[in-house]
Amino acid sequence: MATAENSEDDVRAIRTRIRYLGEGPMVTRRYVSAGVEHSTGRYEDHDVVIRDGRNIRERIGLDSHAFALIDTPTAVADFHDKAWVDAIYPDECAASVRRVTGADCVLPQGWMIRTSADIPKTVKKVAGYQHQGGVQPPAGEAHVDYSPDTAPRTAERIYRRDYPDGQGYSRFIAFSFWRAFSPPPQDWPLALCDGRSIAGDEGVRNALHVVDEMPPLADMERPIPGEDEMIAASVFRYRAAHRWWYFSNMAPDEAVLIKFHDSDHSVAWRCMHTAFFDDSLPNARTRESIEVRLIAYFR
Repeated sequence: MATAENSEDDVRAIRTRIRYLGEGPMVTRRYVSAGVEHSTGRYEDHDVVIRDGRNIRERIGLDSHAFALIDTPTAVADFHDKAWVDAIYPDECAASVRRVTGADCVLPQGWMIRTSADIPKTVKKVAGYQHQGGVQPPAGEAHVDYSPDTAPRTAERIYRRDYPDGQGYSRFIAFSFWRAFSPPPQDWPLALCDGRSIAGDEGVRNALHVVDEMPPLADMERPIPGEDEMIAASVFRYRAAHRWWYFSNMAPDEAVLIKFHDSDHSVAWRCMHTAFFDDSLPNARTRESIEVRLIAYFR
């Protein structure tokens, strides 16, 4: 009798490359500024198989895989209209997360557009740059946007900001709500790693530094006091056990929910992910997508 994992192998699959953190000690940081990002450390590409979950989407879920494809139409007609997105889109996403998860409350944090098109680099410095509401390139390496120590602190801070006298929560899930709004197929879709294939002790802390202007490369690895208390992601080294998925031909009326961190570790609690180049489908288009970060709370 076939197991659930074996039955998942009977799908379309492609071979491609994903960028992982290399071996050895190194300083791992991510610097972001307007339209540009840079990760310190040494990264290397590894050949992987990525399965297409499009035809078995109903068997891929948040508790089993740490991600899910959902149908979720939007009233936003132009995602490049910042005022329109600010006005309605985060609340749309929060309502969808409540519907899918049954959470008692869902608090959006911010949004970002990502595109595989060339982003003009004419702006050298943006005073007071805020890493939200802009346009950035696709993620370049296998990562989770929160480290295990960052996620609980962030969840508590966001909850107390909005509910200073709230009764608290017994569980939280930090999510990305990821929607491709360019026509399919996209040239740089999103690869998603089955949470069951990620060991609990995997991941290297990758501190986030939001800067007005990119510092010289020579300065990026210098000691920074208090860095252990800063917001950080996790970056990952290659393991053959990782099982990668994607959903081909993403349409604007659907989205992928991705777990950054689920405080309930009895289920799949995080999903490593990254962009990858897909030349398996003809006439691929420039990928444009929008992601909203949210935290869902359960009493």
